[in-house]
Amino acid sequence: MWQTTENKLHKQFKFGSFDEAIDFINKVAKLARSKNHHPVIINIYDTVELELSTHEAGNIVTDKDTDFAEAVDAILNPLKPEPAEAIVPTSAKFVKLFGDGGSRGNPGPSASGFVILDADDNLILEKGVYLGITTNNQAEYQSLKLGLEEARRMGVQEVAVHMDSLLVINQMKGIFKVKNRDLWPIYESIKELVTHFKKVTFTHVPRELNKLADAEVNKALDLEAGK
Repeated sequence: MWQTTENKLHKQFKFGSFDEAIDFINKVAKLARSKNHHPVIINIYDTVELELSTHEAGNIVTDKDTDFAEAVDAILNPLKPEPAEAIVPTSAKFVKLFGDGGSRGNPGPSASGFVILDADDNLILEKGVYLGITTNNQAEYQSLKLGLEEARRMGVQEVAVHMDSLLVINQMKGIFKVKNRDLWPIYESIKELVTHFKKVTFTHVPRELNKLADAEVNKALDLEAGK
């Protein structure tokens, strides 16, 4: 999980060997060149630490850093393309998105899950994604982000979001403030994503009405635990 300390985004990554750590560093360096970013990289055997800030802005955290942080996370947890038969093309203008996230430890091994249904509650897509070590709130937000990204790829115009996380729903509706600085990057990313739709609504639902998304979370966690 990225932490904001002393006007820098910071995160520690631990690998199984020195070679794995170096391979990660090389990938981060390639990413940095492509994005014209200059992260601080610290390596001690199998551990890598990254510090991000924007020098030209006075060494503070900007959107350039949060975008880079997301790109770094994607190096370790790339979105795997769905098998062709799992993607159901849709021209629906409206879909229902149910999202959920879970962390076994908080922070601990975490995953996000979401399902997309049409207006008649027919299943269009279900998906679970293992996130690595993070918090429950991060996993909840990631489920929303991943689901909206998929809906956008489908060409959907209106999305009715349903989640059992009262925190996420009320923060997205502007009822609660986002006080946890670690949630700012993904919150802002989702707010920008919402602008690409004609309409997005957010509704809190009890956990028993979110079983499909919850099942995808547990599938992803169980699959990773069994490796």
